[in-house]
Amino acid sequence: MDSNKKYWKGLEELNQTPAFVESNKGEFAEPIPVEDVLNEAGLSTRTPRRDFLKALGFGLGAVTLAACNRTPIHKAVPYVIKPEEVTPGIPNFYASSFNGQSVLVRTREGRPISIEANPNAIGLNQGTDAPTVASVLDLYDMSKLQNPQIGGKDVEWSKLDSTVIASLDKAAAAGKQITIVSNTVNSPTTLATIAKLAAKYPTTSHIQVDAISYSGIIEANRNSFGKAVVPSYHFANAQVVVSVAADFLGSWLAGEEHTQDYIKNRDYKSLKNGKMSRHIQFESGLSMTGSNADVRIAIKPSEEGAVLIALYNEISGQNVAGGTTNAKAQTAIKLAAKELTNSRGAAVVVAGSNDINTQTLVNAINTQLGAYGAIIDLDNYSKQYQGSDAAFQQFLTAAKTGQVGVAFFLNSNPIYDYFNAADVKAALAKVDFSLSFADRADETASELKAIAPASTFLESWGDASAKEGLFTIVQPTINPVFNTRQAEQSLLVWAGDTISIYDFVKLNWETNILPGTGKAWKDVLQAGFVYKGSATGSSYSANVDVNSVASAIVSDSKKIAGEVELKLYESTVMRDGRYANNAYLQELPDPVSKVTWDNYAAINPKFAEELGLGEHGKVTVEANGQSIDLPVVLQPGQTMGTVSVALGYGRTKVGKAGNEVGKNAFPLTSLVNGTVQLAAQAKVSKAAGTYELAQTQTHHTIEGRNIIRETTFAKYLKDPNSESGRFADSHKTYDLWNKFEQPGHKWVMAIDLNACTGCGSCIVACNVENNIPVVGRDEVRRRREMHWLRIDRYYTIEENGTRFTKEKEIADIQDFENVTVVHQPMLCQHCEHAPCETVCPVLATVHSSEGLNHMAYNRCFGTRYCANNCPYKVRRFNWFNYWNDSRFDNYLNNEFTQLVLNPDVTTRSRGVMEKCSMCIQRIQGGKLQAKIENRKLKDGDVKMACQAACSANAIIFGDANDPESEVSKALRNERVYYVLEEINVQPNIGYMTKVRNTFEA
Repeated sequence: MDSNKKYWKGLEELNQTPAFVESNKGEFAEPIPVEDVLNEAGLSTRTPRRDFLKALGFGLGAVTLAACNRTPIHKAVPYVIKPEEVTPGIPNFYASSFNGQSVLVRTREGRPISIEANPNAIGLNQGTDAPTVASVLDLYDMSKLQNPQIGGKDVEWSKLDSTVIASLDKAAAAGKQITIVSNTVNSPTTLATIAKLAAKYPTTSHIQVDAISYSGIIEANRNSFGKAVVPSYHFANAQVVVSVAADFLGSWLAGEEHTQDYIKNRDYKSLKNGKMSRHIQFESGLSMTGSNADVRIAIKPSEEGAVLIALYNEISGQNVAGGTTNAKAQTAIKLAAKELTNSRGAAVVVAGSNDINTQTLVNAINTQLGAYGAIIDLDNYSKQYQGSDAAFQQFLTAAKTGQVGVAFFLNSNPIYDYFNAADVKAALAKVDFSLSFADRADETASELKAIAPASTFLESWGDASAKEGLFTIVQPTINPVFNTRQAEQSLLVWAGDTISIYDFVKLNWETNILPGTGKAWKDVLQAGFVYKGSATGSSYSANVDVNSVASAIVSDSKKIAGEVELKLYESTVMRDGRYANNAYLQELPDPVSKVTWDNYAAINPKFAEELGLGEHGKVTVEANGQSIDLPVVLQPGQTMGTVSVALGYGRTKVGKAGNEVGKNAFPLTSLVNGTVQLAAQAKVSKAAGTYELAQTQTHHTIEGRNIIRETTFAKYLKDPNSESGRFADSHKTYDLWNKFEQPGHKWVMAIDLNACTGCGSCIVACNVENNIPVVGRDEVRRRREMHWLRIDRYYTIEENGTRFTKEKEIADIQDFENVTVVHQPMLCQHCEHAPCETVCPVLATVHSSEGLNHMAYNRCFGTRYCANNCPYKVRRFNWFNYWNDSRFDNYLNNEFTQLVLNPDVTTRSRGVMEKCSMCIQRIQGGKLQAKIENRKLKDGDVKMACQAACSANAIIFGDANDPESEVSKALRNERVYYVLEEINVQPNIGYMTKVRNTFEA
């Protein structure tokens, strides 16, 4: 052996060699020495592990014991005598509620690790949105406060309580207002605790204001029906849906619940029965809902009201002034009006505007259509958005004049999400004492005198009533990790009530909710909900002076009409910004643009060309006297002369993952007629510099490959095999592999392209379930995202009735407004003739007898031959040890946040290839449960994480050897095809042809 040679044992040792370190200079900054990190935390390299964990802010007992014990744990307790309900290796499930949806929280050894919909609940009982799935990570967020604070310094709760009570007494003695400012509160318990405080301090008032306001709908319904509510929408009863700028499948009101209903008229079961709804969308920016529409018309924000006036005229036969002059819109309106009138009682119109007059006109249209009762339900109304923009204005006025003595902020951050932050700061400066219940020193809380950090919902007792008659319970799944306290408990303490929050919730339910239901408290804890609502809504008729309303709409539309118009919207991923520090959400690609870790200015490619903008360009967007610089996305479907910008970004005091990600667009909003508006006349100019966004899909064509298959509903009715390619001429195939029998199970999947909306909640669920690392913006920009499941988005661009898909033709298109979109979930296809398996030199990837393509991580040493040979490009390579490397811009790489990891799935190390495993741990768990119960595994016993998260039931998984399983029936559908089946790799995932119910039908 050459004694002068330096030999190395493995990749981690090689990582430290001078040559390797030199080769990686410039790609990443030098890692911070661990000594510096520990010294900053007041520790040293000799600090015992127990003290290190203590410094992270949690006791071992608090994290390992389930939430059945409400007494704080101060000492670590060994597992000599384990809790009866905890069996190592076996998960426990607790019914709880998040944003009003009844959910099941899965815990392992006392640690909450995932959240799924409660399948037995009323309302949304299948699937969840991405923030719900990702919310489990917030429990382990190190950016949260660990103690209450006064003046920015930690104090004991007793000190805070005495300070608050003294301030309340002082305000009451002076006759000043005590105001609680919150976002919408639909929790009976929270409202009851506020009432307790008001009983002791009669000058107490409760102001509700939402960052994304629906005041326009509430006030319009007050004027039209005498009911100041946001209705529930039952899209399952609608055969024709017309939406004017309402992203009702995404962020508008209750997107996932709407999706669950909407898809019932469009999935493979509905089509099999010869039925399919028709959806027409008018909008300026391409939304997730617009991408799923059968017909989409691009309009400017100033044209929304004119479109509705014209639609009202066509339906009612009247001639109200102010209808649209847009030729394309006029044609679509005539066709849409005909469809709507022919489907009276099964047709609905919705609008995304927050303008009272616009929503009043929508009420008049829906009255003409007979939509109230079956589709629009004003009786079993939604309680998710009850905020009043006018009430918040009154609070600011009172505060600035010194009338407010105490102000509490509950789940409210107006210094960030109000259009005039300076006005809020000026008002708060005149308040004697101000306090926030925020779990961190956010933009508003950091400006106040005190913070009483609230526990997360996973550490709390509580409830919610997101819909009239529906009550869901919130119960803790873990003791408070930090020294936090529920806001409700704090309010009770300050009201002079010594009752515990658990006893208060229980008493409130037994006194006010459970009587007459036949349910006991124990039943509620097991079921998770109680429903007391009526079965159907009543019919209503709007009392509207249409001419007066239309005149006001025309007047307001002129104020935002211009050469360039701005449309602000709530991101389906980041929402109003409250989830900005959740790394899973930051790395979730936008459903349309596929951008992560940023917001941007979406501009039509031809309009960008006129402005001299290209890829990586930047623009300055000015509106309402404010301006922000943003990177540009050249977005097909965007209306010419418009720019769309997402809200919810640009946080400055939220935490390591979310700080300075994107730009805050809330200052570009404005107050018009008492409600916050998200459209404005704007100016867009080219800004200096360039900025490369982190997109997960950057190719523009499918290179002529038959990956996506589409047809129209009319063609489908004539021939169910239309465009599926099932009976196309094919050449004889030859197999290089022997055919193996699979007598036991054969795990396969069917994906309905008609049902998939592209929301991405399945991606987050897959990340949480399978311990998929977050790699950060720079790594995504290098095409190194680790998602096992992606949703590819494909455009077809139309001009003058011609469809263009080839790149050389797209270059000559003059109008990028008319696009259709298909969302295609893509994951490991588990090919029977898997090309990855034959090229692996160490048999790290092999085929199982049940049809799955397995990965043996401890064999893989990263040749990446398998990734090169995969035609679907679904394999991911660990360039770094993402779970334990401080160089990446997320907070998932410390011991505390790694408590969210699923112990059933190993974390992969550097140099290892990984990909979808079909949730093999769930398959094995289902088999084990069936064995314990001495029965055969039945259909539905095993659900993949992505399948469980899908509200549309677009992902169907099961055993192909069971002819009665849902997946077997789905794969026998005439629309099923297999991606790249011509190369004969024999994938085990079948897709169903996309069907559109177009006007041409």
